[in-house]
Amino acid sequence: MYCAAFNAEMVTIMAKKSREINTGEIGDAIEQMIREASFDLGPGVESLFSDIMRKENKGLSRETMHILLDNARIAREENIPLCQDCGSVTVFIELGQQVQLTGSLLEDAVNDAVSRAYSNLYLRKSIVADPLRRDNTGTNTPAFIHCDIVAGDRVKIYLYLKGGGSENMTDIHMFRPTDPVEDIIAYIASAVKQAGPNPCPPLFLGVGIGGTADAAVINSRRAVMRGIGSVHADPFYADLETRILDEVNRTGVGPLGFGGAATAAAVFIREAPCHIATLPVALNMNCHSLRYRIVEL
Repeated sequence: MYCAAFNAEMVTIMAKKSREINTGEIGDAIEQMIREASFDLGPGVESLFSDIMRKENKGLSRETMHILLDNARIAREENIPLCQDCGSVTVFIELGQQVQLTGSLLEDAVNDAVSRAYSNLYLRKSIVADPLRRDNTGTNTPAFIHCDIVAGDRVKIYLYLKGGGSENMTDIHMFRPTDPVEDIIAYIASAVKQAGPNPCPPLFLGVGIGGTADAAVINSRRAVMRGIGSVHADPFYADLETRILDEVNRTGVGPLGFGGAATAAAVFIREAPCHIATLPVALNMNCHSLRYRIVEL
């Protein structure tokens, strides 16, 4: 009797600590996030572009930045996409361990929300069901979903839209652990220079360092959502971000490849532990349209 009573009490305590969230709420949030990210640049981007435009010393590069700012204003005011390539949808979800999900499967809720958003907002649908047979799904699904279990009773959603042009410029290099940091900087600058106008600069560079090859690429995608104007918490990596930005901007590729000082607008590093014999470095070249939103439920 004592054990049964104790177990019943523990179940009651655990139930009080847990929090129910219907996956429909997550889907509704994602639908709204797609709307906002598609028509309005991420927080701080326009202000950063205005600063870049003022500092550009070439007429063509200044004019290009002016056009990009006009494009952002028109998209926001008229509710039209920032780019004709409305992107693939990547969703990072941090799911609190004390959250109890109810309703439909999480994956279904996310994909239903993406399908609704791309249909209702008349966004271009760019996902094919098979990489070789190339039949368009007609819904821009499936989304690419990454879910991490974290402490707490909250759900944090990171929504990231990425166009195909800049996605094609994604790069990864497996360095030796003995390679100096200077080699990493040179590799990134060289990759950006080789990409030229294709990823539509000025770029927001996400750099994933460490982990495994796949983890580095994922971290390079998550990195660009750290926030405009943010500084890496580790002074070593904060300094490395500055050095990479300076070196990339010395390539002279410039806005949309027309030459100039602003080939990259910002650099964001996300590092991870790795095997003693490896040093993966992944490069995510996000175009000038930095399309993401973050919501916590």
